[in-house]
Amino acid sequence: MPKRSKIRCPICKKPVASADPDFPFCSQRCRTIDLGKWASGQYVISSPVKDISDEFEQESNADRSDDDD
Repeated sequence: MPKRSKIRCPICKKPVASADPDFPFCSQRCRTIDLGKWASGQYVISSPVKDISDEFEQESNADRSDDDD
């Protein structure tokens, strides 16, 4: 028999079935509370995302300045 993991609502911690219309939340209320937390800035990304293309531009600019000498 396959092992079933119990998914819980991230807001109120009630069990939630993956077939529920508000999944992963248990209700529209919890969904709205979560949206409010995002909108108010309570959820933040812990470190800034670094864009790799910026690194390539810096390297190519450094190469160009070396060629001018």
